[in-house]
Amino acid sequence: MDYMKTVVPTNLFTERGSNIVVINPGSANIRIGLANQDTPFNIPHCISRRTTQLPKRHVQDQMVNSQVTTAQHMERERAYDMIASLLRIPFLDEEVANSSYPRKMGRVDAYPPQNNTKEPEFTWTDVLEKNVPHSSTKEAEPNEGGTSEDPTLKESKIKVESNSSERKYREYICGEEALRISPTEPYCLRRPIRRGHLNISQLYPTQQVLEDLHTIWDWILLEKLHIPHSMRNMYSAILVLPETFDSREIKEMLSIVLRDLSFSSAVVHQEGLAAVFGNGLSTACIVNIGAQVTSVICVEDGVTIPTTQISLRFGGEDISRCLLWTQRHHQTWPPIRTDALSKPVDLLMLNRLKESYCQIKEGEVEAVAMVQSYEDGVPPGSHKTRLTALNVPPMGLFYPTLLVPDIYPPPPRSWFNDYDDMLEDTWHMDFPGGSAFPMWESYPIFQTKPKKEDNIGLAEAITKSILLTGRIDLQRKLFCSMQLIGGAALSDGLIPAVEERVLHAIPSHEAIDTVEVLQSRTNPAFVSWKGGAILGILDISRDAWIHREDWIKNGIHIRSGRKYKDSYYLQAQAMCYINS
Repeated sequence: MDYMKTVVPTNLFTERGSNIVVINPGSANIRIGLANQDTPFNIPHCISRRTTQLPKRHVQDQMVNSQVTTAQHMERERAYDMIASLLRIPFLDEEVANSSYPRKMGRVDAYPPQNNTKEPEFTWTDVLEKNVPHSSTKEAEPNEGGTSEDPTLKESKIKVESNSSERKYREYICGEEALRISPTEPYCLRRPIRRGHLNISQLYPTQQVLEDLHTIWDWILLEKLHIPHSMRNMYSAILVLPETFDSREIKEMLSIVLRDLSFSSAVVHQEGLAAVFGNGLSTACIVNIGAQVTSVICVEDGVTIPTTQISLRFGGEDISRCLLWTQRHHQTWPPIRTDALSKPVDLLMLNRLKESYCQIKEGEVEAVAMVQSYEDGVPPGSHKTRLTALNVPPMGLFYPTLLVPDIYPPPPRSWFNDYDDMLEDTWHMDFPGGSAFPMWESYPIFQTKPKKEDNIGLAEAITKSILLTGRIDLQRKLFCSMQLIGGAALSDGLIPAVEERVLHAIPSHEAIDTVEVLQSRTNPAFVSWKGGAILGILDISRDAWIHREDWIKNGIHIRSGRKYKDSYYLQAQAMCYINS
């Protein structure tokens, strides 16, 4: 303790953070790095594997329904008009009166681009193996004092051998490179996490999801952090996980970290709780606007309040797709085939446009931007075009019917049976007050788990979450301590929009008249990762850390020494320190 009073914080991070890897996996990106780093690597959480199947196109990622129904289309148009009224812009099908230019695509030479940075030249990912030994090169060199081959025979030999080496494909490609693979190449793109859960379906079995997670994380450790397999036993891992994951999913990720990646020990932290520590707070309402899921949870004095957790099935990628729909409706989008769902590189481009130009403010918001096209069999092209109504898509956070999120399958119930034989017959244990526990419906942990609120906007979700605390003193404190994190939290004008709409969403009978969003002290996209690093470095006693040998051989022992092997109770075990 005397050391803790005198040590310089930077020295503490250098000493203890050099052998701790912080892993914050998300649906679209994974943030990973050593705890003593200032910022983590932010890498697309996906993998492309070589396939021998005939269709030479990126497979739509376990899509169930991407078509907008007539009812959804009507609701989307109503939401647009409501937003247009608030922002004082023309309605969806209303022409601009007395405007110097029509609301259609036309010449844009008169409009200076807002972003003067030169677009880097786009290149498809090289899918061939690197450092392939070219034996033909050695054979092509004449031997000293030897006889030379016939030139024609030598040339044909070199051509055949070089062609055979050229077709040696990489077995898998991870990260952003996986998103930039040409659709003509024999690769299948997979995202192991979707909408805050493991992306398990009939087309994407459990074992393949877990194998892909392991491969992606192992590739990052080797290629980005330069930690070889032989050194992993000298490192510990911190898993900073979203609240959307259930116990089984947490258990599988711990198995990957401890069993497959061979870390010596690991601990699990909740994303919302880590965000509080990342900004040096103790009490706050954490609003995490991710790429595919938006989560709200309240923290009091460093302890999460589980009953306040609300998850919404939309995020930054839905805003990007709404941007495309808005431009197409106003006929400002170039005549190119842009498909954010089946063409990953198009989603990359839309995300870049959203981050550069979308903002929330009243009045017409226009911009001139370079739109990229990636057509099959045609070199990538650039199109200078005027984008309009750029303040409408981010308002979809408050009016989710505007976004129309795509629908993916929930994990099939059968997947919970996958590892029964690997556990010690725990599914047939006798529990107090009755016979053996049913498999899914009757587990208490799922009965008390907050349900998703798909049909409410961000302001209503924040208000509902805070009011669920039930104490007026805490509610007042939380309404003045809202914290926006996640990549979409960087949107221009979002903070005042949240404050204004949350204030109007509070019921009139509640004695609350002040709301405030606190400014983040670090990049909102990385604050949970940073908080996880702080928690790991300051956790001296390490009571909640799980050691590799205990996990693999004996299950885990939590304080009392009681052994658990039932993965359904893992969440309470791994996070027991939160309420201790």
